[in-house]
Amino acid sequence: MSDTRRRVKVYTLNEDRQWDDRGTGHVSSSFVERLKGISLLVRAESDGSLLLESKISPNTAYQKQQDTLIVWSEADNYDLALSFQEKAGCDEIWEKICQVQGKDPALDITQDPIDESEEERFEEIPETSHLVELPPCELSRLEEIADLVTSVLSSPIRREKLALALMSEGYIKKLLGLFRVCEDLDNREGLHHLYEIVRGVLFLNKAALFEVMFSDDCIMDVVGCLEYDPALVQPKRHREFLTKTAKFKEVIPITDSELRQKIHQTYRVQYIQDIILPTPSVFEENFLSTLTSFIFFNKVEIVSMLQEDEKFLTEVFAQLTDEATEDSKRRELVNFVKEFCAFSQTLQPQNRDAFFKTLANLGILPALEIVMGMDDLQVRAAATDIFSYLVEFSPSMVREFVMQEPQQTDDDVLLINVVIKQMICDSDPELGGAVQLMGLLRTLIDPENMLASTNKTEKTEFLSFFYKYCMHVLTAPLLANTAHDKNPKDLQEGSTKINPVCPDNFQTAQLLALILELLTFCVEHHTYHIKTYIMNKDLLRRVLVLMNSKHTFLALCALRFMRRIIGLKDEYYNRYIIKGNLFEPVINALLDNGTRYNLLNSAIIELFEFIKVEDIKSLIAHIVDNFYKALESIEYVQTFKGLKGRYEQEKDRQSQRLNRYRRDARSLDEDEELWFNDDDDDDDGEAVEKRMEDDFSDSYGKYMEAKKGAANGANGANNNGKAAAIPPSSPAVTPNNSSTSSVKTVALPSTPVVKTALVGLVDYPDDEDEEEDEEEEEQSPRKRPRLSS
Repeated sequence: MSDTRRRVKVYTLNEDRQWDDRGTGHVSSSFVERLKGISLLVRAESDGSLLLESKISPNTAYQKQQDTLIVWSEADNYDLALSFQEKAGCDEIWEKICQVQGKDPALDITQDPIDESEEERFEEIPETSHLVELPPCELSRLEEIADLVTSVLSSPIRREKLALALMSEGYIKKLLGLFRVCEDLDNREGLHHLYEIVRGVLFLNKAALFEVMFSDDCIMDVVGCLEYDPALVQPKRHREFLTKTAKFKEVIPITDSELRQKIHQTYRVQYIQDIILPTPSVFEENFLSTLTSFIFFNKVEIVSMLQEDEKFLTEVFAQLTDEATEDSKRRELVNFVKEFCAFSQTLQPQNRDAFFKTLANLGILPALEIVMGMDDLQVRAAATDIFSYLVEFSPSMVREFVMQEPQQTDDDVLLINVVIKQMICDSDPELGGAVQLMGLLRTLIDPENMLASTNKTEKTEFLSFFYKYCMHVLTAPLLANTAHDKNPKDLQEGSTKINPVCPDNFQTAQLLALILELLTFCVEHHTYHIKTYIMNKDLLRRVLVLMNSKHTFLALCALRFMRRIIGLKDEYYNRYIIKGNLFEPVINALLDNGTRYNLLNSAIIELFEFIKVEDIKSLIAHIVDNFYKALESIEYVQTFKGLKGRYEQEKDRQSQRLNRYRRDARSLDEDEELWFNDDDDDDDGEAVEKRMEDDFSDSYGKYMEAKKGAANGANGANNNGKAAAIPPSSPAVTPNNSSTSSVKTVALPSTPVVKTALVGLVDYPDDEDEEEDEEEEEQSPRKRPRLSS
């Protein structure tokens, strides 16, 4: 359907009393058999799917607002709104609704559903009566009017009737005329009644009344009435603030008078809702839903009108980036763009997409690059807020922009580097701005929100860019504050163990904690890039210097960084940690902490507990070999005894595995036979046993390869190295061409009959002593005394 009169946006009110857009489509009204009645149908203009199917119930209260809105409730907490592109379409559907309900289309409201108690209470009111009878609008009757307005708030039907009465007699303007009289006479009692009346009329929650009350000639008097709250000793000076303090600044002159009026109105109504009216109670929270809707749709209209004025926005960005623009002017321009972005949050998704694309085309990101680097704190803060809107809307759009930058600029003025420097140089003692910027950086470098379907290379390209051009800027404060840890002799001269390079300054410590949090995030999500960076820069060693910091939270951040690395169970990382002896600062921190049972103590023990439970063998061997003597006295947890137990189990297992290789007759080949024969030599046997003890984790395979090479070299080129498999009844045979071989030619130890399926050991009487020796060797690791625990 191409008829623009029927083009609508469908909104629903969410739990936070904000309007959510459900899509744009075309509305029609027709009989729906399933619903047994005339219904409103909205089909999406994109794919024709059904966005809305709502039966026009005789008892549902529909409201027509601002000529292009129809609002109603389908259930207790389910409000709907249709926003029409054209007034004619709204009028057409409104007539259909009124026709089904038997109402006069000239009215802007249809009757609320009436429960039985209300029907009984008001059954004396004739059906033909549409109005509540209002007292004459006179000073002497203000108390009576206030009582009437207050009394109807508990009854939906009476609220409707009172709203009709107030509209039909132009009563609002008469009341506001009395306000001016009361104020001239300083009639406090009358002014207090007028406060109750105006507050009550707002709580009637009727858009038609709002249109009158918030018009240019009435709104300041409404604000004036609301100044005279009876609970206050002195009236508030809201009008003075709105007219004198809150100045409307046109950064670029707005030529459209309707747009200017709409901006003024929206600001003032928002002020009434947020500042003047008290926070509604649980029973009043729905009284101002229409006021919220009024502000919401005003903002939608303002953003749409500004966005359509391309000349206006082009001029805004031109002045924003012009070096000749005065600082005060630039501050106003940045604040305007910030508020403009805030208003855009009211737009439906497809319109919000168009809005941010318009800003991107106009050069919002290059402009931010300039203003975020300025000295003015207010400008930087506003620019940060704008940047956060852009990152939350589309991280990919920001990433695409920054990846194009290196071709045309140097590293120092890259947008992401500007952001990082703002984070590093935040002057706020609590680092509020730095925390916000750190969150935005994390969003930008998060692979989870990098597009995979449309651009498969975004993750690879952006991370390569980030580590090439930006990572050194991010880690600069960390490396600078841990730069002099190379000379341990200098550290021993002081009376304390606190490392002099560790930041004692709380603000610096907080900043380093933020950087470590970001680096920890990288360890979790950027496996390859961060691993290369850590090893090239020896970054973990520098981070662990911070274990000496007097700020425990910073030591914990450093520990968390190491814990994430170990948590990956990556042998490349493990070898890096072992080679650099990087457990030493952690264990020193544990020992320096003494008997204090605090978070640092628990976190360090959890690190070792993880290594034990996950059985990370290389780290267990390193810890026990190098640090067990220092740790064995810690007995309030079983973690370190458990590590020693794992170590001993692995040592026994390796020892048994080596002996199994030596005893297993099924897998012997000719080279292994030579090895076994050669092993009769006592010296060789001792060498093998010593090597096994020195390094239990060395693979048996490597040893075998070395042994094979030695045997082959000794046997010569013509020697097959084969000492023929001999049946039990055969005598021992000497291999041919073996005069230079060191292999003994006496009876072989038990060897397999290779060519038969049944494999048995050959038992020679004169081999008993040798077998006994082998049994002793197999048992020896278990007989060897263990390290004391």
